[in-house]
Amino acid sequence: MKNRNLGNSGLEVSALGLGCMNMTGPYGPPQDSREMIALLHAAVERGVTFFDTAEGYGPLENEKLLGKAFEDIRGDVVIATKFGFEIDAKSGERLGGLNSRPEHIRTVTDAMLTRLGTDYIDLLYQHRVDPEVPIEDVAGTVKELIAEGKVRHFGLSEAGVATVRRAHAVQPVTALQSEYSLWYRGPEAEILPTLEELGIGFVPFSPLGAGFLTGKIDATTELAEDDFRSGVPRFAAEYREANLALVDLIRAVATRKAATPAQIALGWLLAQKPWIVPIPGTTKLHRLEENLGGADIEFSADELADITAATSKLELVGDRLPKDFLELTGQ
Repeated sequence: MKNRNLGNSGLEVSALGLGCMNMTGPYGPPQDSREMIALLHAAVERGVTFFDTAEGYGPLENEKLLGKAFEDIRGDVVIATKFGFEIDAKSGERLGGLNSRPEHIRTVTDAMLTRLGTDYIDLLYQHRVDPEVPIEDVAGTVKELIAEGKVRHFGLSEAGVATVRRAHAVQPVTALQSEYSLWYRGPEAEILPTLEELGIGFVPFSPLGAGFLTGKIDATTELAEDDFRSGVPRFAAEYREANLALVDLIRAVATRKAATPAQIALGWLLAQKPWIVPIPGTTKLHRLEENLGGADIEFSADELADITAATSKLELVGDRLPKDFLELTGQ
């Protein structure tokens, strides 16, 4: 596994990270913790150094899982986690919406350190922008935490260009995490040029379209009620059927390059910029190994141009998140 630098920050991580969210839900019930710890160790053995979690995953349980998995190899991994929601620190119950008040950030950071079993967080993201708290106050608080040694790098998630610039002026932003894939290319217009200008890394979540781009889901797939995707508009059966044209295109490219659709989707992302580090998630070893193969996919300039031209002709439909979630996070 090759490494990449997240922008100009000096933070070096594996070219592909591992999104850990679904190890404790929400695409179904939580997985067996012993099996997930074994999977996390397998990822490290295969060269993965970058692991993504959040207090909201579980909630709280995901950080505990990583803390247990990495207690003896903390120096070998880079852990990214996130704050920003109102969550009961003991029960994990979601108490409400967003909360990025400085005093809250400080309180939850200490709780994160305890759950992760560490005395520092490599990369601390604001999970979603809180419209009630100036981003300068958020960045300033994380700057203080960095000075105290509790945090090493500052990140934002799903933030717009203006917010990124304002935060970066207070405390340099190491990485922005937002959705980006062949299925959702919103960041290309303004986000990517801004990050390149400022020297900020980009961490795409859902790089496989929450599993859709793997080709394992079609219009007839039945999603369980406890699967978060069952409430996501673009995963409605009628939208899936329309969007399968994209999967067919990816599958055709995969056939030509003797790869899988997942590997093509990840390889395409890696080919966009050298400071992009996707974080595909999985709970299965064979999927982990398949995904890591995406780091070996190489495209010629003509191949990338052909893929861009072909995908630009497709009309993809369905919102990427439920309406209430988009409203909560101001999107």
